[in-house]
Amino acid sequence: MIGATATDTEMQNDFGRYLTIVADGKEVIVTKNGKEVARLIPRNAAVSYLTDSLTGILKTNTDLNQAKEEGLREKYETAD
Repeated sequence: MIGATATDTEMQNDFGRYLTIVADGKEVIVTKNGKEVARLIPRNAAVSYLTDSLTGILKTNTDLNQAKEEGLREKYETAD
């Protein structure tokens, strides 16, 4: 559940306010120059997200080494 959207300057100037929103269980989207650059989410949501992601991977018949290699290749491949 999104609690607020803040620019980088608003976040810097009023961090306590946004931290309170996150502590209340809501997320805060941080923007810079009109683009989303970060999300602050409650700790429980982060743990849940990671657990759900891993559970999804482990339930499928995925070759983890191949998935890792493909992910690294996509992330770090340079144009020739």
